[in-house]
Amino acid sequence: MTQKPVKLLVCKMAIPTIIAMVTTALYNIVDAAFIGRLSTEGTAGIGIAFAYMTFIQALGFFFGHGSGNFISRALGAKDRSSASVVATVGFVTPFLLGALAALLCLPNLSALSRLLGAPPEVVPYANDYLRFIVIATPFMMSALTLNNQLRLQGNANFGMVGIVSGALLNIALDPLFIFTLDMGVSGASLATAVSQLFSWVLLLAGTFKPESVHIKLRDFKPSFKVYYEILRGGLPSLFRQVFNCAAAVILNYSAAHYAAPGHEAAAVAAFAVVTRIMMFAFSVVLGFCQGFQPVCGFNYGAGLYHRVRESWLFATWVGTAFLLVISLLGFLFAPQIVALFRAEDPELVALGAATLRWQCAAFPLVGLFTATGMLFQNIRMTGPATLLSICRNGLFFLPAILLLPLALGMQGVQMAQAVADLLTFLLAVPYALWINRRLLRGMK
Repeated sequence: MTQKPVKLLVCKMAIPTIIAMVTTALYNIVDAAFIGRLSTEGTAGIGIAFAYMTFIQALGFFFGHGSGNFISRALGAKDRSSASVVATVGFVTPFLLGALAALLCLPNLSALSRLLGAPPEVVPYANDYLRFIVIATPFMMSALTLNNQLRLQGNANFGMVGIVSGALLNIALDPLFIFTLDMGVSGASLATAVSQLFSWVLLLAGTFKPESVHIKLRDFKPSFKVYYEILRGGLPSLFRQVFNCAAAVILNYSAAHYAAPGHEAAAVAAFAVVTRIMMFAFSVVLGFCQGFQPVCGFNYGAGLYHRVRESWLFATWVGTAFLLVISLLGFLFAPQIVALFRAEDPELVALGAATLRWQCAAFPLVGLFTATGMLFQNIRMTGPATLLSICRNGLFFLPAILLLPLALGMQGVQMAQAVADLLTFLLAVPYALWINRRLLRGMK
């Protein structure tokens, strides 16, 4: 981690992470495509359920990044015993919190669907998709934690195997459960739950490899000190994901509220489709940036700041270049891309294509603030990392989604994400220039 050429090392770490992220995003795409063959309301239902899944991700990434960032620094400092305690606490805690969430939500699915923004005609479909997702919550939360722990200790390959295997199983089970067994939307939910359990087993097995930090129940020693370390490393992720959840809920409400009468389900479904498309593209950049995180963590722990800077700049430029190409393709072929999910509904296609074009307009800007936020997170600058993490779907997006539609109606809903991306980029630039100077000076 501290000797090999930085760019080669980042690519080596990033490739399995990109594969894992892309495959995970792919099964969300496949879910939407299969459900789109059934009905617009079904597509809207999985869009509603996405808000609950961002809640799962909020806690999973919080504990995964919080414990994983500590683990990477501890390994760089040769402190394996502390790494084991934090890894175990970081894994067990989200499992317990996920079990509590499942017990609270499962008897109240309709109330949960309405809370997440489902119009009345979409509630039954949202319930069908949420049911098995809610049951699988503890496994989904702790699997996300395990994946990030493995990745941040430099064992990204096994993390990739666990995530990709589950995602491929999900893709294989979707048509079986949805069509062959005639389970409809519930089939897609069950396929996701089964595949997540499978990933959880594989990822847990990966922690017992000789080079991994082991999960040992005797090391479950929760304390203020341990949770403080997790909080410092994971707070930016927690804020980011909490705001993602809030943004998803408000987007559901706004799409339904500003839709033409009788087209509420089509509007919610259109945004659900675009969200999955953008997530699929962003997963490549996120995977690449996550590939530089263990390189950053190890070298920061070793005091090699020039290598930290090199890995950050490399991740920034590669991510930005990729997003430029993807955004151009998305802008040019927006109607054709959206039609792949529900060509039978022209209202959905028209709304989705316009939304996709708006989001592509500012999408290339995401590369800079994504990599910079992760840099701050890894070097324990929690304040800037947290600020940057809450801007895109929080500090800037929430006012945009609430205020722009008042003047522009549905167009305001469609352009809100692009406005938030532009403002986040403008905020990130001075932070990027500042940390670049500090790294050049050896963090003095």
